[in-house]
Amino acid sequence: MKEKIAIITGSKNDLEKLKQGFDLLGELDIAYKLEVISAHRNPEKLRKFCQEMEGNGIEVAIGCAGMAAALPGFIASYVNIPVIGVALEGGLLGGLDALFSMVSTPKGIGIASTGVGKSAFINAIIFALEILSLGNKEYTSKLVALKNKFK
Repeated sequence: MKEKIAIITGSKNDLEKLKQGFDLLGELDIAYKLEVISAHRNPEKLRKFCQEMEGNGIEVAIGCAGMAAALPGFIASYVNIPVIGVALEGGLLGGLDALFSMVSTPKGIGIASTGVGKSAFINAIIFALEILSLGNKEYTSKLVALKNKFK
């Protein structure tokens, strides 16, 4: 299956926090594109990646960020596909600052957020599969299998 999900995080340090979700994607043989690009440190590279995303077949983006958490809003400002924000734990407020940033994007920048931390990443994957299942029933069995892991 071609990559339909892009997962973007702002730092290599975030990858360990997301390991459980990546493991689930691997178990279910779900292809995804992973990029580590900071919205603050390398906005030009992120802009270019976003502008190419849809042309490369990506249908859902998951932006994972902590602290100021500009990443999901930045992505949503450049694409016309669903963007899911995952706030990562850390910083002074344990990830709440990132969550508040994501759910406070300005009018016209639509993103959904699934919360803070590892569970939020897993829920973002589930939500992405729900979105993809609307247009491609091949994702439905993967979605059901993933949801059944948590029953």
